[in-house]
Amino acid sequence: MTVMKTSMRNFFAHKGRMALSAVAVLLSVAFVCGTLVFTDTMNTTFDKLFATTASDVTVSPKEAKSDDTPQNGRPASLPAATVQQVAEADGVKSVEGGVSSMNVTVVDDENKNMGSSNGAPTIAGNWTKGDLRSMEITSGHAPRGPTETMVDADTADKHHLKIGDELRTISVVGDFKAKIVGIATFKVTNPGAAIVYFDTATAQRELLGAEGRFTQVFATAATGVSDTQLKQNVSQALDGSYKIQTAKENADENRQDVGEFMNVIKYAMLGFAGIAFLVGIFLIINTFSMLVAQRTREIGLMRAIGSSRKQVNRSVLVEALLLGFVGSILGVGAGVGIAIGLMKLMSMAGMNLSTDDLTIKASTPVAGLVLGVVVTVLAAYLPARRAGKVSPMAALRDAGTPADGKAGWVRALIGLVLTGAGGYALYAAATADTAKDGSLLLAGGVVLTLIGFVVIGPLLAGGVVRVISAVILRAFGPVGRMAERNALRNPRRTGATGAALMIGLALVACLSVVGSSMVASATSELDKSVGADFIVEGNQRIVPQAQKAMEQTPGLAHVTSYKEVEAVLTSPDGKKDDSQVTAADPSYAQDLRRATTAGTLSAAYGKDSMSVGSDYAKDHGVHVGDTISVAFKGGETA
Repeated sequence: MTVMKTSMRNFFAHKGRMALSAVAVLLSVAFVCGTLVFTDTMNTTFDKLFATTASDVTVSPKEAKSDDTPQNGRPASLPAATVQQVAEADGVKSVEGGVSSMNVTVVDDENKNMGSSNGAPTIAGNWTKGDLRSMEITSGHAPRGPTETMVDADTADKHHLKIGDELRTISVVGDFKAKIVGIATFKVTNPGAAIVYFDTATAQRELLGAEGRFTQVFATAATGVSDTQLKQNVSQALDGSYKIQTAKENADENRQDVGEFMNVIKYAMLGFAGIAFLVGIFLIINTFSMLVAQRTREIGLMRAIGSSRKQVNRSVLVEALLLGFVGSILGVGAGVGIAIGLMKLMSMAGMNLSTDDLTIKASTPVAGLVLGVVVTVLAAYLPARRAGKVSPMAALRDAGTPADGKAGWVRALIGLVLTGAGGYALYAAATADTAKDGSLLLAGGVVLTLIGFVVIGPLLAGGVVRVISAVILRAFGPVGRMAERNALRNPRRTGATGAALMIGLALVACLSVVGSSMVASATSELDKSVGADFIVEGNQRIVPQAQKAMEQTPGLAHVTSYKEVEAVLTSPDGKKDDSQVTAADPSYAQDLRRATTAGTLSAAYGKDSMSVGSDYAKDHGVHVGDTISVAFKGGETA
């Protein structure tokens, strides 16, 4: 009880200094909790969406093995007869054929893209009864002919669309225009996808290029039939060439795809949280070191009247526990605020996230509290240990700097070794053969170098302070000299304070240099390798109409079209490699600058001719005049 009372009294007696460390704990915990709440909320949003859009059983084509799907950009499809086969399976209450494509671009009459700007897809498809599970028509009616379309309410609000407006849809088949006759609103949160609906015949013709084809078949189970049983029945009715999933399996697959994207965001934000914790550790160590130094006589008096080392040690650790608890509690609340703020920012950027889906799992505040308290107590351990070593005789002396304020040669040696190892790892990263090895070496080099600088910081503090004092502080007279002596009085304290600032500045400098270097590198590579003045590309196949329009544009010397197709190359040594082969016009050689190491590039455009990269030629011993077999995924061979 005496230890607790002493700790409480000291804690509230130094509220100013404790507040600074509490802010460090607060920010660190807030980053962690904010990240967890934000990612959990996004997962909840997508889970609700997947749960409402998935039918009891979905039938779709398996992974495309033909040249049709990957090369022409059209979605893999199945025949209309599949719908009837599924309908005849036992336990089926109702069945519908669905048409869906993400290889589309939708623009208004001013050619402004209606798609999301945050990476969410634009999805075009046919309106079915099953869509009523997740959407309701709030204005107008469903499309009924080739000139009618319906859009989701979020897209309509974002782009100020209304019934009667005309939209142009560009697909891999071609482009066509249709007027908006209806607006549908999601019953759950739409994370940002732009949805465009047509009637079934129009969707088949304009999105798939063939009538009587569907991309999915949706089956609803009869009363008393489970999804698993329905899946078995549908599998028996089909020939095994299709992918059949229950609603749960479909949702799990979609969740896994979204999870990969979410993990990138989650780990990036947790990385910032880790940096915040690292900076906070130095602030906490520095705060408690100064408090212990100030209270040397007080601690000595406690020892003189009978307090043991353990009691003094525990007294400081209890203060750290209180600091960690208060900072963590506030950090959990701030983390929820950060998550809500991020949701608002994402909504402004086009990814709609509703606070109605705000998800705070029980593990999130627990993790924040445990992490904040444990890190704070561990950071205060060394100052607490030094406090326990204070002699009772210290009560008879003036308070001063602890005897161990100087950095020893062991610390210097450790710091030099760590810094040297980090520098070597950074050099190895710059000369690594693969990106994977380079990334690992880079991460290790950065960590070792930072730790090395932190360890060696107190050794450098004296010299740096003297140089700065000679250049700047002397101009301030007695105040400058006082500041110099105070900084030199305890190199460890000065080094610890400088380490926190060093990490923050290193992070800012790193991000700035990396960003500028990436831009400069990309610009340099484009200037060296690309001779064309303009490059037109997209996430989907460029339709012939667009190519023709470019060729007719005045002022262009030539327009080069090229296409990348998947193929299997068989070299003269018999080895087979999956590769992408580029088919292009002869002018491609002018637009893409490549050094020719053997033969002539123009000869590659002749019949039964091709060129290969120098790496491929070296790996397979290929020379000019050798024959390479090219097997396209569609079955054709050249």
